[in-house]
Amino acid sequence: MSVTEAKSPIDTVLFRRVMGSFATGVTVITAESDNAVRGMTANAFMSGSLAPPLCIISVAKKARMHELLEKAGHFGVSMLALGQEAVSQHFARQGATEPDLDFEHIEGVPVLAGVTASLAAEIDASHDCGDHTLFIGRIIGLREYDRPPLAYHAGKYATLHYKKEVPADPAIDFWELEHD
Repeated sequence: MSVTEAKSPIDTVLFRRVMGSFATGVTVITAESDNAVRGMTANAFMSGSLAPPLCIISVAKKARMHELLEKAGHFGVSMLALGQEAVSQHFARQGATEPDLDFEHIEGVPVLAGVTASLAAEIDASHDCGDHTLFIGRIIGLREYDRPPLAYHAGKYATLHYKKEVPADPAIDFWELEHD
């Protein structure tokens, strides 16, 4: 039996719960087209490569942002800070009130101000991924701020509690790991 032949149908509710068990940060993906900035909350974001610097976002094909990304050719990723739940809910279209939003630009790409970190990317490639598209972004600019991140786990916002300070010379560098 091949990997693509499922032994039995996957329960979509269980699938969402299992995938939600992976704790993530919360981001807002932004793009600008026709002088309008649009955004969407997403946690499907990851680094892709150090050389060249790439990142990956996953966007549902039915999302309004999907068409905008194809048209704009770029995107911003704003990593939300602790206390920015209302911003996350606004861009997920779940907020009851509209929070104050401040945008800034990195290399002409809109990102949110006052976040943990942000980056700007030009779309280098896109790949079909079922009901989503993976957009590969070539990083063109970065900003980092000294704010703790907003985390998300099992359908709820969360707070990170660090066990100890990060050592000056970490024993593990995840970018450099090789397996024999």
